[in-house]
Amino acid sequence: MADSMNAAAGRRHVFESFYSVVVLVSILIACVELCDASTVVDVYRLIQYDISGAPFGSRAASLNHHAGSSLSAPGSDLSRTVVILSLRELNETFIREYIEQGKPLGGLLLLLPQVFHFNNRPSFLDDCIYSDMKTQLANLEQKLIHSTIQYPVYFAFEDKDLAKVLADIQRNDAAGQPATATTGGYKLIVTSPAPKKLASPTITNIQGWLPGLKADGDSNQLPTIAIVASYDTFGAAPALSVGSDSNGSGVVALLEIARLFSILYSNPNTRGRYNILFGLTSGGPYNYNGTQKWLRSFDQRLRESIDYAICLNSLSSGEKGLWLHVSKPPENAYVKQIFEVLSNVAEELGLKVGLKHKKINVSNSRVAWEHEQFSRLRVTAATLSGLSVAPNLLENTGGISDNSEFVNKAAVVQSVKLVVESLAKHVYGQEGKNINIFADNSSLAVSSSYIGSWLDLLSRTPRVAPFLSKDNPFITALKKELADHVVEVNLQHDVVDGMFTFYDSTVNTLQIYQVASVTFDLLLLLGLGSYLITLFSFLVITTRGVDDLMSLFRRPPSRKAKAA
Repeated sequence: MADSMNAAAGRRHVFESFYSVVVLVSILIACVELCDASTVVDVYRLIQYDISGAPFGSRAASLNHHAGSSLSAPGSDLSRTVVILSLRELNETFIREYIEQGKPLGGLLLLLPQVFHFNNRPSFLDDCIYSDMKTQLANLEQKLIHSTIQYPVYFAFEDKDLAKVLADIQRNDAAGQPATATTGGYKLIVTSPAPKKLASPTITNIQGWLPGLKADGDSNQLPTIAIVASYDTFGAAPALSVGSDSNGSGVVALLEIARLFSILYSNPNTRGRYNILFGLTSGGPYNYNGTQKWLRSFDQRLRESIDYAICLNSLSSGEKGLWLHVSKPPENAYVKQIFEVLSNVAEELGLKVGLKHKKINVSNSRVAWEHEQFSRLRVTAATLSGLSVAPNLLENTGGISDNSEFVNKAAVVQSVKLVVESLAKHVYGQEGKNINIFADNSSLAVSSSYIGSWLDLLSRTPRVAPFLSKDNPFITALKKELADHVVEVNLQHDVVDGMFTFYDSTVNTLQIYQVASVTFDLLLLLGLGSYLITLFSFLVITTRGVDDLMSLFRRPPSRKAKAA
């Protein structure tokens, strides 16, 4: 009896030891798998949208493929490979084949220099090198947003971890050992649900007034001058499109103009006999859809009271001069007056202003400049811009390449001086006179620090409509700032034109794993199996002897043998 109990205890000890070893090995293997993540980074997805039902941008969000590089063998199948490319090494062949022609790809991760990150820029810039990169990135953005791409496309910013990963991948690709299930390598994973359409995407317009001073006994409505700027942006990555120049410069200029004229209009002795209407509009990239809805909300009297409107756009681009874009012929009285006053003030400031006339086609829904929405309602308007040519749809709308590192703040300050002096000459009837109302070092001087601080805020705030909600802090800040200078500030909420459809999932987390090859896994399993068999045999021999070990491998007697 005692012998049988000892035998049972021995067997139990053997199996408990064996079970403990198996559990320990399993934990070790699990730890190896869990600790294989090389790096985790934030990635920004290429925008996904539709125009009148036609799909554009990246149509997928999740990733789970091995990584490759630009050194992959020519003609190789990359349909299950995520290609990591630095902007510095992007070439036309790759763009043509995989973006424009839609060649299959598992995914694309584009690495951008830190200079394009609005929160983490290097302290030293080589202007020539980065100017070329800006042009390259702007061209790439246009191709990406006007293409239909079936695989996920993400942007990330260069750092030490990603540089190490990319160097390893390039080394393996150059050696003819691309990452596969059999060879191992790096695996890129983004876990994301299928992108969903944004329901009822909204846009918000902000409006404010500076009422003019009526003469005693004058019951007629005062004429109105409108100063307008569109504040939202559009780019390849909604979470990165801050639009410092387009149209951050226009928004900053409008706020400074409102601040300066609020000082003049606060005193009855210097209040002009014009109402000044300020409009910060949304939906600019989408044919100035917000401007159209804003204007249609005006009653007939207000619309008829507007002498003219000046729309401000991309003022920083005009380092060597600005352009006045109009829809009415240059011979029009108001157009002629606006241009002459601007030209005279520009000459005093050492600037140049050119005139560009482009007749609008009312039957065409495409609106290249904001003033065209005014012209469609027979309101005289013009756009002052550093851009000499009307942009194409969704072009020059504040993409990734448009950030504060490439904005000339001095050019914005000069543009503001040009507008406020020209506006003051018209409001106070001082055309043709050499009077400098907003002289430097005076209480009415244009504030470079004010412009700089707001330009910095705008350059850190992605604002792609309709990803800005109605109660977004940025919209609240704009409203509050305008209310500090003007009266009757209000918001107008509306829905984006139905021809545009947008999708969510703009920011995700990328996990990069370094995985071992199948050969390595097989060798590891073989080694572990051999070790476990040896350990088990040793434990049985030391506890029960060789006979018990051999009995484990003997065939049990058949039933016939037992019966006999």
